[in-house]
Amino acid sequence: MRIEEANEAVKTILPEKRYRHTLGVVATAEKLAEQYHANIEQAKLAAMLHDIAKYFSKEELSDIIKRRHDITNDILTFHHSLWHAPVGAAYIEEEYHITDKEVLDAIRYHTTGRQNMTLLDKIVFLADYIEPGREFPGVDEVRDLAEKNLDAAVGKSLQNTVTFLVERHQQVYPDTIYAYNTYIKYLRSCLNEQ
Repeated sequence: MRIEEANEAVKTILPEKRYRHTLGVVATAEKLAEQYHANIEQAKLAAMLHDIAKYFSKEELSDIIKRRHDITNDILTFHHSLWHAPVGAAYIEEEYHITDKEVLDAIRYHTTGRQNMTLLDKIVFLADYIEPGREFPGVDEVRDLAEKNLDAAVGKSLQNTVTFLVERHQQVYPDTIYAYNTYIKYLRSCLNEQ
């Protein structure tokens, strides 16, 4: 699937505000891919499609998760805002016949992260977090880190996410905990160098 086709598909599925967010993620992913020498076309495609299932109903998301053997059902015991990522990967594989594992995984893990993320995983994960339309406490620090050290920026975004969830007495998905434990050392190292 070419980026133009993905753009048309997303434009018809997502509400205008989410579509604008998606374009911000694509632009940010492209910039990060250039900076960190990743495959730009993969980064743009994964970024364009990352939220394709965001507005599926909870019932539809749940049904797809239960039907697919490659999505662990334990995600259903966590907040439904996580569900669209693995479902989105499954959906684009089924509907658009995208088989690029790196693109599918970058979409699958863009909400939770995971231990030992690929370069593409990190780019899409961060692009979703720091795109220009995002405004929340701590985002500018992550943007600054992303300019210098991708792994430290991932660590800081995960630290912010875990803190946010814990302060609200929310569960933290296991992949997020594993990712935090993997990437926090890069943040610590980066901060020690300053």
